[in-house]
Amino acid sequence: MATEATGSKKYLQLVLFQVALLGPVFCGKVLVWPAEGSHWLYVKIVVQELIRRGHSVTVLVSSASLFIKPGAEAAEKFEVYNVALKKDTVENLIEDIVALWLNNRPTTLTFWQFYKELGKLSKSWHQMNRLMCDAVLTNQERMAHLQGSSYDLLLSDPATLCGDLLALKLGIPFIYSLRFSPASAVERHCGKVPAPPSYVPAALSELTDRMSFVERIKNIVSYHLQDYVFQSYWGEWDIYYSKVLGRPTTLCETMGKTEIWLIRTYWDFEFPRPFLPNFEFVGGLHCQPAKPLPKEMEEFVQSSGEHGIVVFSLGSMVYNLTDERSNVIARALSQLPQKVIWRYKGKKPETLGSNTRIYDWIPQNDLLGHPLTKAFITHGGTNGIYEAIYHGIPMVGIPMFADQHDNIAHMRAKGAAVELDFRTLKTQDLVDALNTVINNSTYKENALRLSKIHHDQPVKPLDRAVFWIEFVMRHKGAKHLRPAAHHLTWYQYHCLDVLAFLFTCAAIAVFIFVKCCLFCCRRCGRIAKRKKE
Repeated sequence: MATEATGSKKYLQLVLFQVALLGPVFCGKVLVWPAEGSHWLYVKIVVQELIRRGHSVTVLVSSASLFIKPGAEAAEKFEVYNVALKKDTVENLIEDIVALWLNNRPTTLTFWQFYKELGKLSKSWHQMNRLMCDAVLTNQERMAHLQGSSYDLLLSDPATLCGDLLALKLGIPFIYSLRFSPASAVERHCGKVPAPPSYVPAALSELTDRMSFVERIKNIVSYHLQDYVFQSYWGEWDIYYSKVLGRPTTLCETMGKTEIWLIRTYWDFEFPRPFLPNFEFVGGLHCQPAKPLPKEMEEFVQSSGEHGIVVFSLGSMVYNLTDERSNVIARALSQLPQKVIWRYKGKKPETLGSNTRIYDWIPQNDLLGHPLTKAFITHGGTNGIYEAIYHGIPMVGIPMFADQHDNIAHMRAKGAAVELDFRTLKTQDLVDALNTVINNSTYKENALRLSKIHHDQPVKPLDRAVFWIEFVMRHKGAKHLRPAAHHLTWYQYHCLDVLAFLFTCAAIAVFIFVKCCLFCCRRCGRIAKRKKE
């Protein structure tokens, strides 16, 4: 009996010791104001991890959402609000945005036309966004319900505005999750991130941090054109934000109140540049070690032998291709010694080879982590690129819209990808590109180097993202990380008032000096004249 008591006592001491090591457990309530597409897929991983750690998470989703599917078995809670908007309208606008990039990809000669058209589409997007805002913020019953739910934090994405506004109305801190915002003006103007145009490439410019004189001209022009796009709808949102908050304010001032900016990249992807302490890099947080493939797919992969496989996906937002384009691609794939797994929902191409299998959906991360995978054909979405970096797979990029051209430009600059133009793509172009990244060992070596950088972090990206969310909840914000720049006017930020003062002082000093010199000269002249007389 004494032995059993002693054993129980030791067991109890061990349990208490482990509890003491864990420290106090904080479980909060998080409200999510999500964006569409891959933005949601990324945030969903964070949401699931927060739930796993004991937090309660509620996702506010509109009835017109295309990608967010509330499910009865989902761990997160969904609150669907009705919005006077049809899903077809959202889908058509996304198709128009894709078409703009495909038909008017910005070049030196088409810059102005591209950004002009982008401004029009951005206005349409923000009109839809405004309907979503009204559906929640002007619904007194829903707002009363949200206020009574006592949330600790709101997680948002600046691609869909009003998350910040909702947080302020509820009196809770908010955090942004983003790759970069539309026109990247939010980070620069509202987040106060320094962006020297001499070596920090503008978003969508497809430039690197090492620019020639001509490229620096393009970079500065890009910044100003992006500001034009952003400011084309800025004023309308300033009025809306002031009306909702009941006091004069601006969109940028409100967005600048975010506590932490979770950036969906890391230094394996980014070029070195200045950032602020409330900007945290969590790129690749969705990546995981590869899991076993479905039996039928694994058999097909193993049948490739020493040649291996190529994984091909143009993402979740490109549903279909023209017959001409799909046949060009299928013909190229049929000429490869590798087996190809292609995610594609469109009509089966007539030129599809026996070495290619088409699937509506593929376990992309698991395929990229398979030891027989040799290359990845990608549209350049951040999520897919990071899965390739995670597993060290070289890429052939066929960017189509939004940040995809920029993403592939980053990978090309780092020697891990070859880029092709979707508009002018020929069969031989794709064959040559694949042979290059597969047979030229440099691409594989560079991909593995990026993979090593990604894995060599003191804290995993997902853990870092969750830590800062919990940090903001514990401390009711992170004001100590926000720079004083938020409290300065634009002329104070650039020290124009100081420069004006110093210039005035210098001008007065020069003026007095000149006057004294002239006075002395005239006096000396009079004295000399008197002596002569």
